[in-house]
Amino acid sequence: MLTTIGFILIVLWLVGFIGFHVVGGFIHILLVIAVVLFLIRIIRGENPLK
Repeated sequence: MLTTIGFILIVLWLVGFIGFHVVGGFIHILLVIAVVLFLIRIIRGENPLK
């Protein structure tokens, strides 16, 4: 579940970074959330790519 949310946030960040540079602050917040979710899975000992 967390991986799915993280993946969606990363995709949204890429789309926003490339297509909508005007809202860059919001997009970078999405990136930070995705990275935090990824790290939580690693710390829990789960496979982050599963």
